[in-house]
Amino acid sequence: MQPNEQTVIAMRDASRANTVTQGTKPQGPLGVLTFRDDNVEKQNQSQRDNANAASTNQGSYAAGGAAAQPKYTPWVAGEYLEYSLKFGVIPAGSGRMQVLGRDTVRGRPAWRFRFDFSGGVAFLGARVNDSFDSWMSADTHHSLRFEQRLSELGRDRQRFYEIFPERARYKLNDQEERESVADPLDDAAFFFFIRTIPLEIGKSYDFNRYFDVRANPVTIRVLRRERVDVPAGSYDAIVIQPMIKTNGIFSEGGHAELWLSDDDRRILLQMKSKLPFGSLNLYLRKATLPPLPPGEAERRPHR
Repeated sequence: MQPNEQTVIAMRDASRANTVTQGTKPQGPLGVLTFRDDNVEKQNQSQRDNANAASTNQGSYAAGGAAAQPKYTPWVAGEYLEYSLKFGVIPAGSGRMQVLGRDTVRGRPAWRFRFDFSGGVAFLGARVNDSFDSWMSADTHHSLRFEQRLSELGRDRQRFYEIFPERARYKLNDQEERESVADPLDDAAFFFFIRTIPLEIGKSYDFNRYFDVRANPVTIRVLRRERVDVPAGSYDAIVIQPMIKTNGIFSEGGHAELWLSDDDRRILLQMKSKLPFGSLNLYLRKATLPPLPPGEAERRPHR
């Protein structure tokens, strides 16, 4: 792979979570996913037979079924987060994560999120312009719809996913329906879901919730608390390490850390990752946070 192609993949992965197209292997949160070995599908089938998210021996969290879904919602329409992206020390673009507001999907009230990224490294001739829209049910926090619009190295692609939690199925574009999970989350929705759950220092959490079963489980390790300075200001933060059984940025053999604000919102403040050919870092530079509804902060499960 040429350096400019590596750079595009790295920058693309800063805005992408699991993406699976028919006949391809999954691509996971912030990393290109490939299966570890030929037994991975058997392992995933065993995990699916266990139905819902399982906890590691360090910690646990019930993530399966509508009754267990967190109702706490630490965001409102109009939330806007803007990021600077650097490839090592080189400015490489910008990204935005937004709560566009409420919508309706197949008669169900839903939140609509958008995560878009644009940029590149000029001297390598690498440019990307990607956008991801997610619709999450307002009552159960399940993904209902997910859209990707990708423009990379002069190639444009669109992927439209309809996700059906009630049937544990999903559909990509005009292809046949495929197996999913009962409490699915897509790329963008996973970022928002993490904001709603307890994150206890020193514990780990496994979730079999990604809507394409081949990319499960997603593991979240909660590492530490610390103060972090980003262009948007200085924040108390909780540092987590997402891990997926893949070769990407979030692989078990790699090292990527996310800083979430240690408050009612749990917004993404910073990401740092180490790659074989450099580092990819994301820094919050602007935040618009309309007030939460009265009493919402008091309902948070992480105190």
